[in-house]
Amino acid sequence: MHAYRTHNCAQLTADEVDHTVRLSGWVHRKRDHGGVLFLDLRDHHGIMQIVADSDSPALPALEQLRVESVVTIDGVVKRRSEATVNPNLATGEVEVFASAVTVQSPAQELPLPVFGEAEYPEDIRLRYRFLDLRRERLHANIMLRANVIASIRRRMVEGGFTEFQTPILTASSPEGARDYLVPSRVHPGKFYALPQAPQMFKQLLMVAGFDRYFQIAPCFRDEDARADRSPGEFYQLDFEMSFVTQEDVFVAIEPVLHGLFEEFANWQGKGRQVSALPFRRIPYRESMLKYGNDKPDLRNPILISDVSERFAGSGFGRFASIVEAGDVVRAIPAPDTADRSRKFFDDMNGWAQAEGFAGLGYATRKGGEWGGPIAKNHGEAKMTAMADALGLGPDDGLFFAAGPQAQATRLAGLARTRVAEQLGLIDPKRFEFCWIVDFPMFEWDEDNRKVDFSHNPFSMPQGELAALESKDPLDILAYQYDIVCNGVELSSGAIRNHRPEIMYKAFEIAGYTRADVDRDFAGMINAFKFGAPPHGGSAPGIDRMVMLLADEPNIREVITFPMTQKAEDLMMGAPGFVSPKQLKELNLRSTAETKDAGAMVAKSAG
Repeated sequence: MHAYRTHNCAQLTADEVDHTVRLSGWVHRKRDHGGVLFLDLRDHHGIMQIVADSDSPALPALEQLRVESVVTIDGVVKRRSEATVNPNLATGEVEVFASAVTVQSPAQELPLPVFGEAEYPEDIRLRYRFLDLRRERLHANIMLRANVIASIRRRMVEGGFTEFQTPILTASSPEGARDYLVPSRVHPGKFYALPQAPQMFKQLLMVAGFDRYFQIAPCFRDEDARADRSPGEFYQLDFEMSFVTQEDVFVAIEPVLHGLFEEFANWQGKGRQVSALPFRRIPYRESMLKYGNDKPDLRNPILISDVSERFAGSGFGRFASIVEAGDVVRAIPAPDTADRSRKFFDDMNGWAQAEGFAGLGYATRKGGEWGGPIAKNHGEAKMTAMADALGLGPDDGLFFAAGPQAQATRLAGLARTRVAEQLGLIDPKRFEFCWIVDFPMFEWDEDNRKVDFSHNPFSMPQGELAALESKDPLDILAYQYDIVCNGVELSSGAIRNHRPEIMYKAFEIAGYTRADVDRDFAGMINAFKFGAPPHGGSAPGIDRMVMLLADEPNIREVITFPMTQKAEDLMMGAPGFVSPKQLKELNLRSTAETKDAGAMVAKSAG
């Protein structure tokens, strides 16, 4: 017999009744029924019920064990009585009567329970992540992640892509987020950077003549955490293709994403539907108008409309003056709210103010009759004409976001989401994908009073060099695109600018000299001078895709060992100070440690 197990804890069925078996795992739960001890033994695969009665030599040892101790149990498989069969367990028809037990590793008192799904503070969960990961939900999430990555790899290879690895130690880039820097021991005073993404390397692979590249790539960015973004590091499905148009990129990756989400749509019986191929293409400006952002949740049926012209010179003076000043008024429908009290509308206004906005105007409607100050001042006929133009019903109210365009757009987008959530309009059983396309190449940087890149400086402008030389920079669109699912941006991508003369001109518009480009992006610009193919790609985030499939609100729940919001690893104690010897080898001195030491000296002297 094997030293530790003949079966795992999910294998035993009625076919093994009366067989002697050996199982190993963690003591998940104990129930003492007065002389008969029931114990759930758990391993990676599942749970097996163990029984020890007064005749069992294993009973004394099992009674003394704390939960989460690791044991090996010998015993005989018995069929459960019909009344005690557990249909929720794969092994629920049988149990093992223990005849012997070996304690492999006793557990101390636990800082958080493994059995059950009670919420615990983040610092406790992350400090003892190895215990947190034993919990059923987290364990299942991490296995889902592993299976998702395996599926992606298979689908990409089937699509003609080849997996390549790119460097982890590279050069710092002046563009994008803040780098993590790594000091060089053999080159005093110089630093490597961990890659924010394999962007330049994957483009150089195209220049090198490889046609379809991908990798499950680790990326490192020194930026703050969000619910859908882990601080420090994350993983993405990075891919690039040569001799392709924007549409070719979409056609290549859509079946991968669609097939992946269909494969796991019914994970844990969730029974979700995936939007049909091809995914919708929504121009950036249309998305900002109709949805109030560039990552729309298409499960939400509410559409925002610009109604500025309807308030120009109207009886509602506040909106009229806003429009006359060149600002905008956006309308957000509130479907079927005739039975909602005035408090619902007032609460929405209070929410907007709590978010930092001046407020959210509204008009109520019941059976075609309007209510509220805006409707009263604007007039019944004008309100009805506006509602008819927006396709509203007789019981649909309206919210209004008014002010400077950027501010009104943001408020309208947030209000659209909140109204839908309050009214239960968002279908949790759907995955709705779309591409946001036609991003502006440039934007106006108000702080620095200059034109700057709005998205990705290495994207090909629509119209190429002719557009850069003849059009207003703020009117130039780029072959840039985002893939979005259920309001979550999975990735940005682009058809790349592979021609040096176009790149020099694009950077010139953003205030960079030719020398700046040659210095800051030497590897890429030099490579392009030796013949580069048209190419493009994208990089959907692995963590975000798994978060959606697992139906988790926080990305931390699908990462094995995440950091805190402050980018700290509480379990391993990172980041931490290193020894003076290590710093000396790197020709470095820590000012933080010097300050700490100085403070301690001053305190002791005082």
